[in-house]
Amino acid sequence: MARMLAISPTTLRTWDRRYGLGPSTRQEGKHRRYSAEDVGRLRRMVALTGQGVAPASAAAMALAEPVAGEPERADEPVQRAEEVTAAERRGFARAATGLDAPLMVRLASELIQRHGVVRAWDCALVPFLVAAGERAAADARGVEVEHLATASISRALLMHAQAADRERLPVLLACAPEEQHSLPLDALAAALAERGCASRNLGARVPPTALLDAAALLSPVAVMVWAHAEAQAGATPIAELVRTGRTVLVGGPGWRSVPAGSRYVGSLNEAIDTILSLNRF
Repeated sequence: MARMLAISPTTLRTWDRRYGLGPSTRQEGKHRRYSAEDVGRLRRMVALTGQGVAPASAAAMALAEPVAGEPERADEPVQRAEEVTAAERRGFARAATGLDAPLMVRLASELIQRHGVVRAWDCALVPFLVAAGERAAADARGVEVEHLATASISRALLMHAQAADRERLPVLLACAPEEQHSLPLDALAAALAERGCASRNLGARVPPTALLDAAALLSPVAVMVWAHAEAQAGATPIAELVRTGRTVLVGGPGWRSVPAGSRYVGSLNEAIDTILSLNRF
């Protein structure tokens, strides 16, 4: 199961012990059996923690939300986990533990080039960051590893986020005011560029007036705003953006409710599909 989800066995056991995200069926002396619903909840947990949600909050959300429809994609994570090898993941982890930023950038870039942004993100980069964050939270050590790895991954993604501009800008990406978790937008920009879809990424802590001014100047087809916390989400001028007639997308755990006139995207793949469908790429 850990290999299927591209997370470590230790993380899987921790989620079971701490949050109850384990198999529904346990038989004495035999392997534990995960149902389709169990797998769906675990995939939701991986997706939420990959977006920066704290593990405890992510677990509560994963347990509370229905998982209907998850079995339809049951084979996809298995295929992705096998394609990104354990050796590749170990190589990046060793570079991170040694605080070797140049090597991390190179290895992350190679992962992206070899497997594509989404596969590298889902199967190597996010699982490492989740595990690093949990270790740092458990013993208050290793924060420097997590921070430097985040910066290195961001640099690799930014190097990959190049796409030819078209007559009209497809999408403007921005973090909510005071939101500093910009890595998910870096991943989205790079994944869109892979598909020939240009974007402008304003990055972290974008003031409301700056976001509105950029949207007016660039006239994108859509605006995507990321928020990790509810306070940051609430400070975003969503209503003003909606009134401009543009498609407004929101993502991240900060959106406890979806603002009127906007659309919530819950994963990297969903954001990509939504933006590409708007622009008919």
